[in-house]
Amino acid sequence: MLQQDSNDDIEDVSLFDAEEETTSRPEKSQISHPVASFFHLFFRVGAIRVYLPCEWFSTSFIACMVTIILLLSCDFGAVKNVTGRLMAGLRWWNHTDEDGKSHWVSESRKAFSQDSKTVPEAESRISWLGLIACLVLWVIFAFSALFSFRVKWLAVVIMGVVLQGANLYGYIRCKVGSRKNLTSMATSYLGKQF
Repeated sequence: MLQQDSNDDIEDVSLFDAEEETTSRPEKSQISHPVASFFHLFFRVGAIRVYLPCEWFSTSFIACMVTIILLLSCDFGAVKNVTGRLMAGLRWWNHTDEDGKSHWVSESRKAFSQDSKTVPEAESRISWLGLIACLVLWVIFAFSALFSFRVKWLAVVIMGVVLQGANLYGYIRCKVGSRKNLTSMATSYLGKQF
């Protein structure tokens, strides 16, 4: 079962396969989807690894930019459509209805609760750590490019921030729920801190 969030209306729908909800992780390994875990990190780490030494080892800015944007695009698609669903039980997308109105749909598998024995905790941690850490790195790269006046690299870095940030925002909406829930959660958290 999942929660579908469209215009802050929440309803239960069964879009994930029932077979996936009943299967448990293997006893030998805590990672039940090693290929998904690999590709969840491969594209994003690959883009960072290409970006860092690109100015020193390559004279072709265009080749580096195209490689980085291809890796970021592959990462965006893989995380949004495959690895988020397999590793964390979350999926999101945006669709436009006949009237031209945009709707965000956020899904969360209910079987993935804290007390459930089918929670892939290691995969969920890998998923969230990859989403957050890489976004933080791209933000640092953006400030670095901005303050060092490397304007041509700023466009590439902003693309990294936008793609990584969109995935993180989508998955936070899946995990937390509607925008009202997200706002109330942030308000209560800040209230507790003060």
